[in-house]
Amino acid sequence: MNAPLDLVVRHAHVATASDCFDADIGVHQGRIVQIGASLPAGVREIDARGRVVTPGGVDAHCHLDQPMEAPVRMADDFDSGTRSAACGGTTTVIPFAAQAKGQSLRAAVADYHRRAEGKAHVDYAFHLIVSDPTPEVLQHELPQLIAEGYTSFKVYMTYDDLKLDDGQILDVLSVARDHGALAMVHAENADCIEWLTRRLEAAGRTAPRWHAHARPMLVEREATHRAIALSELVDVPILIVHVSGREAVEQIRWGRAHGLPIFAETCPQYLFLTAEDLGLDDSYQGARCVCSPPPRDRANQAVIWNGLRDGLFTVFSSDHAPFNYEGTEGKQPGGQEQPFRHIPNGIPGLETRMPLLYSEGVLGGRITLEKFVELTATNPAKAYGLHPRKGAIAIGADADLVIWDEGERVIRNADLHHAVDHTPYEGHRLRAWPACTLSRGEVVWDGQFHPRAGQGRFLPCQTPTLWARR
Repeated sequence: MNAPLDLVVRHAHVATASDCFDADIGVHQGRIVQIGASLPAGVREIDARGRVVTPGGVDAHCHLDQPMEAPVRMADDFDSGTRSAACGGTTTVIPFAAQAKGQSLRAAVADYHRRAEGKAHVDYAFHLIVSDPTPEVLQHELPQLIAEGYTSFKVYMTYDDLKLDDGQILDVLSVARDHGALAMVHAENADCIEWLTRRLEAAGRTAPRWHAHARPMLVEREATHRAIALSELVDVPILIVHVSGREAVEQIRWGRAHGLPIFAETCPQYLFLTAEDLGLDDSYQGARCVCSPPPRDRANQAVIWNGLRDGLFTVFSSDHAPFNYEGTEGKQPGGQEQPFRHIPNGIPGLETRMPLLYSEGVLGGRITLEKFVELTATNPAKAYGLHPRKGAIAIGADADLVIWDEGERVIRNADLHHAVDHTPYEGHRLRAWPACTLSRGEVVWDGQFHPRAGQGRFLPCQTPTLWARR
């Protein structure tokens, strides 16, 4: 090219999902245009000598400013959420436009665009949550929205206000097959959970720690098996989200062994938390770590690490669901400690997702650097129709880059950039943190946050590229 490079990242140890190599990276108008040795001078230059450079992270499962039933409200909107993402090395987020029962799917999308407009510091796309698959939704709205760039959607097998029955799930999966979309499944058996919850409540066992007893691995195993069977019946790929432990993993391995296109996601809470974090007694402090499925035990952490290493898991996401512990809108709705049934589910994790996996996965010798890139950036981009623009260090890709600083750091909520009043990883010792995050060639984090509110772009998604089309 004849025009000068806007930016050159020099002496980078470049890591992609396939290999690692040393090179300079040349950027023009927000895109990578040259990769090689001794590139011409750029208008700006960053020296990455001695440091690993990875693609910016793609967090493909996070919840931002999602409408909730009053008084509950999420602590992070698109401003604070994408700020937090950038400071942790994530340059693309894909939160959920959630349909309420009785609402049109298109109205949910329009509402979510209003919530995001002018606030995002990094780029974003939307998944859909389908909770009311009416004939209008199935025959018109969903196919039209897929064609417009909303090529992934989530269905729930639990939560009264979101769950679908098996017939409804089959209908939604059929639309995914006909229109080339990817369906994500929250797999837990709602009837088993309700039966167990009623029995626990009758025995006065309502503290946060009993949340894990109401959602044992059995309910995740059964629902995962059923979701796989439904996808097999329709002959369509699915992605099982936030897999927590051995029993669900065994079902996914079974499906894969039978040639079924079953993809899987896991999250930091299943590597770094256990059921003990919900409390060892009846104190309420464990409400901070109430999420579904709940964290399991240390033996199951090892199972999840094995799945990350050997390719069982396709995607590593945060499932960021930001609720404050203090106050009236979060983990204590109305300002009162609640039985576990009524504690808002979810934990924050947008900013800590990539540093945790880099520190304990790559530097801890559990996964390769290439596998880290695959799980946190490349595969999420492929799964949701954003590759190769996102999730890659390649000619033509957006210049979304993370330069890593390896060295000890302790996670403190006071140092994080979300709007949540706690982190479940408080005090955890890390071995690395992003030294610099670039979004489309612009520095958004270099030890200080550089606001770019409104510069984050909405990204219509293409057809997922994780599997071959038939």
